[in-house]
Amino acid sequence: MKSKNKVMIILTIIVSVFVAGCSNQDDKAFEVPFDGTMDHVHGLGYAGNDEGLYFASHTGLKIYRNGKWFKTSENFNDYMGFAAVNKGFYSSGHPGEDSNLPNPIGLQRSFDGGKTLEKIGFEGESDFHVMAVGFSSHDIILLNEQKNSKLVEGIYLSEDNGESWIEVTASGLDGDILSLSIHPSNSKYIAAATNSGVYLSSDKGGNFTLISEREAVGTAVFFNEENLYFVSYDKNPKFEKFNIDNDEIENMYLPELYDDGPVFIAQNPKDTKQLAIYTIKGQAYVSSDYSETWEQILIDNRVK
Repeated sequence: MKSKNKVMIILTIIVSVFVAGCSNQDDKAFEVPFDGTMDHVHGLGYAGNDEGLYFASHTGLKIYRNGKWFKTSENFNDYMGFAAVNKGFYSSGHPGEDSNLPNPIGLQRSFDGGKTLEKIGFEGESDFHVMAVGFSSHDIILLNEQKNSKLVEGIYLSEDNGESWIEVTASGLDGDILSLSIHPSNSKYIAAATNSGVYLSSDKGGNFTLISEREAVGTAVFFNEENLYFVSYDKNPKFEKFNIDNDEIENMYLPELYDDGPVFIAQNPKDTKQLAIYTIKGQAYVSSDYSETWEQILIDNRVK
């Protein structure tokens, strides 16, 4: 009996190792090396807990991790809206050629790196280009540009993962909205970049105040727990940090950009010194020293 039990234990271990090995191979197979050009990047962020910097592109996800580039081997969806969260990402857009999702895909989320998508709502109805999700709260703020079965045109906030929506009044917000951001855990803070500047709300979007220079165009906004990072453009791009507790503004640094400026900002939640930007002309840079120096990782949307 003892010998038989020992054999059974060994077999169980072997099977477990084999299954685990197959699982790891499957995990690796979903991401394959990437050396090419990505089209129409619509979002950027450190999604989940794997240190990867995710780019939402016209042909699916591209990932920059530990100095190497990867792409997914399936799910080539056109992720038009994209928001990284602590467990993965939320997105909107259109299905890829390999997908059986309706067009548009509405609002979806993935907590496994993009292998599977979970429906939040609006499938076959809406494509949200401008959206943001709280990194830890998962509260959703979005711009609805066309009427659907639930929402008319406007800016909406959901604090229950899309079960219900509240239209925000956005008093004081001026211009066409180019980008939105919502605080990681406290959804009373919402920021908007418009062609009239960068605006901040501290009452869940009820009222907004201009925090950038009045003549500048707002191009990018990003929250961490303490600060709002934003970029505005007036002849040249300007990268700044706004402390939400004391309203102090501090200048950050940018790489040399010629007739160009960041449209997306990301920060690694595991290492706040790590920043990333993506620009209008398809350049991407990463910094490991809080913007003091930058390394270019995309040149005209082609990996470096």
